[in-house]
Amino acid sequence: MPSSPSVAATRLPGRDAWYLQRSAVTASAPAPLQELLHAIGCDGEAAAAPSDEFGLPVWRARCGAVLLHEGAPPETVHVVRSGSFKCVKTSEDGYEQVLAFAGPGEVLGFEAISRGRHTCSVVALEDATVFSLPLRELDRWRQHSSALDHALQFALSRQLARAGEIAEMMAAVAAETRLARFLVWLSGCMAERGQSPRRLYLRMSRRDIASLLGVAHETVSRSFTALADWGLLRVDNREVEILDATALRHCTRNTRGLPEDAPRPGPNGRQRSAPRVLAVAA
Repeated sequence: MPSSPSVAATRLPGRDAWYLQRSAVTASAPAPLQELLHAIGCDGEAAAAPSDEFGLPVWRARCGAVLLHEGAPPETVHVVRSGSFKCVKTSEDGYEQVLAFAGPGEVLGFEAISRGRHTCSVVALEDATVFSLPLRELDRWRQHSSALDHALQFALSRQLARAGEIAEMMAAVAAETRLARFLVWLSGCMAERGQSPRRLYLRMSRRDIASLLGVAHETVSRSFTALADWGLLRVDNREVEILDATALRHCTRNTRGLPEDAPRPGPNGRQRSAPRVLAVAA
């Protein structure tokens, strides 16, 4: 059995131990293998897997809990069961750079196997649960279950593709284009999980989005306003509704920025020109 979260917390120094205990990363009841296969998206293999297959440990993390600590030695690989997380790397000057967001079916902590330590911290953006796969048992479980082995390969392959998509977001000069690519990417992730691709609830903050996209917090807020003024979105705090998916996808194709005279529908259906693009400083 893997070490419990409460035991792991006692080995962490000072503030980290206090924060982990306070944020309550706790063990929950084990779940069958079929649940993990379903979370990853391998429904066919989940249906074919024996019902008496071994149970998988489940951990529960409250919003704000640190599931994995940057620099800590790897003990487990996690697969998100429910909820969402952000992967954060802290620089020498204390700045927290958001590297990725992770939702159901995504693998956390696998990169630590090659490095011998976790290269980033993983923080829960909401109350969440994860399947916890102890490294000392993982090879045996993969040999015992070809379905588990294939599901992990599928999940890791999908994440490599998504990492490329995130890099593509950063290739755009205009901040509006970066934000549009992020929203189209997030919409696609929601669709894959069987959720609405048009009505999005942003679990991450504007500051987290700005960190991922490499722009200032204020720039993200102005970009949301610009896309809403063009009639592409309806924004109410963290609730975002995509009103014109076709136009939003068209916006993602303008790597060097949007034409200043490009007509966009205003909030009342009137045509208005796109404002000057917010270029990202090199």
